[in-house]
Amino acid sequence: MLTQTGTFKTEQASKYLKQLCKHFAHKVDVKYDDTQGEAAMPFGPARLEAKENELSVEVTGDGPEQLEKARHVIDVHLQRFAFREEFEAMDWEDYS
Repeated sequence: MLTQTGTFKTEQASKYLKQLCKHFAHKVDVKYDDTQGEAAMPFGPARLEAKENELSVEVTGDGPEQLEKARHVIDVHLQRFAFREEFEAMDWEDYS
């Protein structure tokens, strides 16, 4: 299994965490509160954490292709939700 973490500096971290989790809950099992969330995505689990000024998302997958899909899904949805902040993509670390 490979893991990759993305971060997004924002004052609205908790808001976006909840929006992502509520949206994903229409298709997959999700657990969340104001600061943490877990989504059972088809390509592998995603763990979300909202800090005071940062949203971080850790995705896990069997290989680079699954991580690519995970990054894409997270980034596309955040582009929609965080359009006022001119969000383009999370700052993704190299996978391990």
